[in-house]
Amino acid sequence: MSQERILVTGAGGFIGHHLVKRLKRDGFWVRGVDIKSPEYEPSDADEFELLDLRRWSNCLLAIRGINEVYNLAADMGGIGYITAAHASISHNNTLINTHMLEAARVQGVTRFLFSSSACVYAQNKQKETNVTPLKEEDAYPADAEKGYGWEKLWAEQLCQYYFEDYGLDTRIVRFHNVYGPFGTYEGGKEKAPAAISRKVALLNDGDEIEIWGDGQQTRSFMHVDDCVEGLVRLMASNYVDPLNLGTEELISIDGLVDLISKIAGKKLIKRHDVNKPQGVRGRNSDNSRLRQVLAWEPSISLEHGLALTYNWIQSELSNAGRIPKKVAHAVHG
Repeated sequence: MSQERILVTGAGGFIGHHLVKRLKRDGFWVRGVDIKSPEYEPSDADEFELLDLRRWSNCLLAIRGINEVYNLAADMGGIGYITAAHASISHNNTLINTHMLEAARVQGVTRFLFSSSACVYAQNKQKETNVTPLKEEDAYPADAEKGYGWEKLWAEQLCQYYFEDYGLDTRIVRFHNVYGPFGTYEGGKEKAPAAISRKVALLNDGDEIEIWGDGQQTRSFMHVDDCVEGLVRLMASNYVDPLNLGTEELISIDGLVDLISKIAGKKLIKRHDVNKPQGVRGRNSDNSRLRQVLAWEPSISLEHGLALTYNWIQSELSNAGRIPKKVAHAVHG
């Protein structure tokens, strides 16, 4: 096992950073590559290289001497970001994914995992808050989210073509809303659990909290430790088709605010801004195939995972001197 040399692209990002930690604990030699270093703590990678993977020459450099690739590098963020940058996101990710696949083929990589997204699913199947959980085949007939979703769906197809035409052993995982410590919590690219945790941490009991949309839109959320476990299991499997990786624990955004407020020991007044982006009406993962393929599924409850996340974000803000003195510090869960 220790002789396996693994590349994690996007290792300066949230999921990639956690994945590097896990692979090192498992005894692998790991090279991390990203356009930026990890934001909150140094990487555990044996080598960490700053490379822009939109450039072909950098992809060849990243893959040198590598057996397996976890390709997590992507231009992405929360709903506000991915709805405002369709062209740049599509351009950047198309270059990263096409170059990385071809570099893997040229360099003789044995296995290549591509990180796709639940944004590939047909929007016409996500119009109700009580959404029917999405099965892998629900990506077709294609009606993906603009920009990010369409780019991911095409990259999935490209992985399958490389498997069929060149024998590159590809894996395709569709993430459903990953959250946890060491993830971005401000700046415009943060996702709902982190954004709400930040807002709650900075508010006093009884304050007003802004919520994007009417708060009834629903999602499922997966803790990053479960995500990493699923990645490692999928890479070790022989399954080559797209596979959901998420939970089936559906919750509304208002419900998410209530849960985080409970963890923080605060009662807040909700103010909804229906002019802000809110994405599809409902989205949930159907894990039937995940259970069948991996004999496993995510198990960390949302309340427990959010408590870990909230505690970390509150600590970060407190250490930066940004928590108001009147804010309660009792944290539960």
